[in-house]
Amino acid sequence: MASYQFNAVGYISSPYKQKFAIPRQPGLIAEATGYLVLEDDYSDDAIVRGIDSFSHLWLLFVFHETADKGWSPMVRPPRLGGNARKGVFATRATFRPNPVGLSVVKLEGVERKNGKLMLKLSGIDLLDGTPVLDIKPYLPYADALPDAAGGFADAAPFTAMTVSFAEQASHFCLQQTQHPDLKIFIEKVLKQDPRPSYKKQREGEQSYGMTLYNYNIKWTVNGEHNHVTEILQLPE
Repeated sequence: MASYQFNAVGYISSPYKQKFAIPRQPGLIAEATGYLVLEDDYSDDAIVRGIDSFSHLWLLFVFHETADKGWSPMVRPPRLGGNARKGVFATRATFRPNPVGLSVVKLEGVERKNGKLMLKLSGIDLLDGTPVLDIKPYLPYADALPDAAGGFADAAPFTAMTVSFAEQASHFCLQQTQHPDLKIFIEKVLKQDPRPSYKKQREGEQSYGMTLYNYNIKWTVNGEHNHVTEILQLPE
């Protein structure tokens, strides 16, 4: 069996610091912004010349957090409630023979900070620190196929989840200035209902926490309602 070795061209700087709460597909939360920070070997401005004429990019990346956990020929897609089994090649599950993923992201610009060449991105569904193996431009005439069949995920996921904020949490979002869209970002993440499928069947109030950017967000779920109870600043 042939094997190949690849080097990462860069790494993702993302508001998602843990796998929990990441939307299950890209583009679902436009406010999810981050950077692809290119490695020094690829920091020549020439390498991205012309890239700003494209609105979107394909990123080929590594599922680095689960890469050492092996793979399975059958998986349980969250989209099917975690109850039905499908072949791994019929899903976008992380536990694959080669732990690589593909994500389409919106390019917001090219920047250079502290000597690092960076691509600013939005609509990302990538964990902080994700290694990126390659970047390719998205071509609408070839990549957008309106008549394609989407199998068991033929339409964007929908939940009826609602979101409210306690006074402290709402005030925190307003007084911080680093992320102007923080409140709507949190709201959209929670409307995706990031809970594991088996917990969505439980009755009564449930408490959760997640890290976005350098904030610890705490909330409760009761039925189809999320209530953000507290937001805390984490040490840099």
